[in-house]
Amino acid sequence: MNAASNELDVAKTVKTTDAAAVEAEVNLIFLDLYPDASTDALKLAFHDAMSLYRGEIAGVRACDTAYHDIQHTLDVTLTMARLMDGCERSRLSRELITERDFRLGVITALFHDIGYLRRDDDAPRVVNGAEFTKIHVSRGAEFLREYLPLLGMSDMAEIAASLIHFTGFEKPIASISVPGQVYRVLGNLLGTADLIAQMADRCYLEKCRDRLYPEFVAGGLARQRQPSGEDKVVFESGEDLVRKTPAFYAGTKRRLQEELGGAYRYAETHFRGQNLYLEELHKNIRFAQALASAPDMSALRRLPPGTVN
Repeated sequence: MNAASNELDVAKTVKTTDAAAVEAEVNLIFLDLYPDASTDALKLAFHDAMSLYRGEIAGVRACDTAYHDIQHTLDVTLTMARLMDGCERSRLSRELITERDFRLGVITALFHDIGYLRRDDDAPRVVNGAEFTKIHVSRGAEFLREYLPLLGMSDMAEIAASLIHFTGFEKPIASISVPGQVYRVLGNLLGTADLIAQMADRCYLEKCRDRLYPEFVAGGLARQRQPSGEDKVVFESGEDLVRKTPAFYAGTKRRLQEELGGAYRYAETHFRGQNLYLEELHKNIRFAQALASAPDMSALRRLPPGTVN
């Protein structure tokens, strides 16, 4: 497959580098579930998210995290819409996810990594947004508290601020407080979308080596401070990160199945019986397992795309 394939989603139908293409697909899913619904709030949210990531909003710097970029955000948003669709279509009796809840899910996905963006008053103290890695979810929660009222969704601002924590590790998932079962379901779907979208990416391993490792260094995750005060090396290099990816997935699998309630299964309903995300994810893990014993990483030759504005 050619380099253009690196821009496509797991179904090979949507360019996850193209905000307009992802928005159009999300709207199709939304309107198929709720034919009389308005897409106005989604349109504004897509516009605002992309404007922020591109540095077009005064006071906010353009995204400078190479791994947690616009493509990742759009891929997670598309995955979230598909999981919500599968979840809702799995219910035979009553509606669980209302059109308002669906909008909330999409909007929270669009802004789930907004906490990586630097503001003007962060510079020059913070050189790269990856330095916010350990607190980016809480920063995102504060943003959503302020942003949801601008969409006429003031009553959901605190819920959004809670849902975003399902994508991070600042709070144990079981301790996240939400006002009802539907929002725990949405949280599980959001946390799942964040994990499976990135790990199913065709260029996932290349991105881990070349983009995620530098973010881990900047964010203080490549080394771990011990009680003795000494630093323990967690990842020696980008290649070391790739070699340790299968072990990371073992923990991720438990998180997906247990903490996030097996929400990844709803992709099967959306795709009419096939879970394309897990299929692509497992390909990546098998490749990483093979690379673990290889003398070098020369087999990683895919070039992750830039993002279409």
